[in-house]
Amino acid sequence: MKKRKLGIIGGSGLYKMDGFQKNKWKKVNTAWGKPSDEVLIAELDREEVYFMPRHSRGHKINPTNINFRANIDVMKQLGVTDIISVSAVGSLKENLEPGKFVIVDQFIDRTFARVKTFFDEEIVAHVSMAKPISPGLSRCCEEALKKLNITYQKGGTYIVMEGPQFSTLAESNLYRSWNADVIGMTNMPEAKLAREAEIRYCTVAMVTDYDCWHPDHEEVDVSIVIKTLKQNASNAQNMIKEVIKTFKDYSVEKDPANNCLDVAVITDPKIRSKKTIKKLKYIAGRVLKK
Repeated sequence: MKKRKLGIIGGSGLYKMDGFQKNKWKKVNTAWGKPSDEVLIAELDREEVYFMPRHSRGHKINPTNINFRANIDVMKQLGVTDIISVSAVGSLKENLEPGKFVIVDQFIDRTFARVKTFFDEEIVAHVSMAKPISPGLSRCCEEALKKLNITYQKGGTYIVMEGPQFSTLAESNLYRSWNADVIGMTNMPEAKLAREAEIRYCTVAMVTDYDCWHPDHEEVDVSIVIKTLKQNASNAQNMIKEVIKTFKDYSVEKDPANNCLDVAVITDPKIRSKKTIKKLKYIAGRVLKK
């Protein structure tokens, strides 16, 4: 197995942490356009880590307009093998109160205005998303949260809505009827694209509010989200530091992302153009060269 490298995708609290060394921002060009931002490359205990500000520094990019393909391609170019995605979410369940973390294991994708695949021109591939989360990374995050005494839930379904508006009450109650746990705007198609790139992926969701369904809480607004995010920031930073120290200790030998393109590409090799193969060289070069 090739050398493992960890990438972190998330907000400002995750790339402004104490204790990191050799910090440098690196611009990476992609065949898929401009990524959200430059990548912060930093070291903790001699482990090099790659941070991508999902909405750009200063939170300038609407969830719909995030160039998810470019972001994942950047990670792949830099040799990242494992991604921890940290996301703010609303709660759809009484027991998931603001401040609690959820290690997600399933998604329901309700986005409709985003390009969701690298394989949209000429070469077609169908990867499995039955188990979208890396079990090894999930265990690593759980142990980090345990060690730090951070309140969390292991397992949960994350509904990804288009946004940028928050849910209507009818929508919120519909998603609750589906037994979903949390709702957010950013992890799709990010998780799907990470799978296509054969990068192991795990989401840690930070609850900031009760969406709008809860009769005893205010309707969600940005000020509520930001207030809880600030409270969560320290916990998220400490979790990430612990994960950086330990992620290589968790086996990923049977991870569903490993070599998943071996059984995904369906297009006849004879009709794959050099132009498209070149565009996909970082994402799928391993299988397209065969």
